[in-house]
Amino acid sequence: MCIIIIKQKGKSVSREILKNSSRINPHGLGIVWLDTFEVSYHQSKEFGVLDNDRPYIAHFRYATVGKICKENTHPFVCGNNKDELLMMNGTVSGYGNKNMTDTEDLAIKLGRSPRHTWKQSLAKFDARFVAVNTRTRSFQIFNKHLYTLKDGVWYSKTNVLQSNVVAVYGTLKKGFGNYYSYLTNSRHLGKGETKDKYPMVSRGIPFLIEKKGKGHNVVVDVFKVSDDTLRRLDQLEGHPQWYCRKQIPIKMKKRTITAWIYFNPQEEQEWNGSNHIKDYQRVVTPIRSWVDTVEFVDDTPPCTQVDLFDDMSADDYNPNDNPICVDCCHDLEFDGFNNYHCNGCDTWFGQEEVLRFS
Repeated sequence: MCIIIIKQKGKSVSREILKNSSRINPHGLGIVWLDTFEVSYHQSKEFGVLDNDRPYIAHFRYATVGKICKENTHPFVCGNNKDELLMMNGTVSGYGNKNMTDTEDLAIKLGRSPRHTWKQSLAKFDARFVAVNTRTRSFQIFNKHLYTLKDGVWYSKTNVLQSNVVAVYGTLKKGFGNYYSYLTNSRHLGKGETKDKYPMVSRGIPFLIEKKGKGHNVVVDVFKVSDDTLRRLDQLEGHPQWYCRKQIPIKMKKRTITAWIYFNPQEEQEWNGSNHIKDYQRVVTPIRSWVDTVEFVDDTPPCTQVDLFDDMSADDYNPNDNPICVDCCHDLEFDGFNNYHCNGCDTWFGQEEVLRFS
């Protein structure tokens, strides 16, 4: 996780992007102000200090290695080279421990090497770096090909650039199964309904049919997502071969917005003109008792969401059980802190998410 934002003079970063950076990476904010090359440390929720015209390099931290504290907020001094500072977005295997971040450990080791060797050394890692020299008032981006340049600003990750509005009505709804795999880092704008009526049918999972004027004003959750997340949603829904993504008006509490939504043209051929629903809800069928002599009474109200993991704590989970990534089915690697990494698709999961998926 984490993100590095490099904004130079005359450029701007929206408050929404800063807020997304804080929400997704809540464990500390470190800033090198490029007009003075002074360093300041903040809580991530203090992102408002960046909402001005000053140039800066900012690092929002999501803790993967090392405890959460001010001392583990980037940047870090590179060994005895007090003028050299390092920020990183990513993880490097074999560095750091439960107290120290892998970035600080790497920075200390880099400080023992000549400056001209850093580029070659850091190229070995699948991570993004920036080094700052406060004496010469300069900085250098390493592994620059992994960064994204948008409107003159460098971003080490694009998950904070959420400009696509998507309405979802099935397992991607907030709190449902696929939400935890695809949308936890996206901004939830709230609930809404399709402005026009459409039939939605459900056979375990729901299908929205593009028959405008029939059915119901379907209940949806609305999110703002990044380009990468939108591509992953397209892959999940099989767009455009299985589902087809189109933009339609969505009524929210105080406004009507235009959002992408996924229709299923395959189901249009099967629909008999009835049996459509307004709002999809999960129903988890309770497991019956194995004692035949005990009468089972199902008193679960219809359309009530039931989470089978409510009584499970983190202490009940053994990281040696090799949890599997829900996105690509590779094994997840426990980082010794509270997070899991998939080397197959480079996705990070929190411990609670792994408990929910496994």
